[in-house]
Amino acid sequence: MSETIVIRPATKEDASVIHDMVVALARDTGKMALVTSSVEDIARDGFGAAPAFEALIAEKNGAPVGLALFFPEYSTWRGRRGVYLQDLFVDGSVRGEGVGAKLIAALAARGARDGAVYMRLAVDDKNDSAAKFYDRLGFVEHKEDRMLFLDHGAFADMAKR
Repeated sequence: MSETIVIRPATKEDASVIHDMVVALARDTGKMALVTSSVEDIARDGFGAAPAFEALIAEKNGAPVGLALFFPEYSTWRGRRGVYLQDLFVDGSVRGEGVGAKLIAALAARGARDGAVYMRLAVDDKNDSAAKFYDRLGFVEHKEDRMLFLDHGAFADMAKR
């Protein structure tokens, strides 16, 4: 029988844990070259007067084993609040124990408490196992939407216009 998984809000003291899990997620998906954030970035941007994100940490026997990093969003079409799940990570040692589903359920409850009526996320197009996981939980792909980015130099150039 597996030990109890505890889901709790992250605190500033968790910045290095959050960063480690983001790095592990990038490593697992073959995207290490894209991670340029630091522990200091996570601490500064997630736990100040106006945090850019929030996070939930899953723990087993007091050790962190999962992460759901998210932020609120708003749908003008729905006229309702939502939540965007930026990063979901579950340590390989507990995969298959329901940790990811528990993190998503806790996030949904948190969002609903704050007035959210939907959750949105993006899945790497090569991560079939993650896509199947989200499908089992009831997520639906919206093929009519395309996610576009204005990044790095292009973003800086736009900001100067």
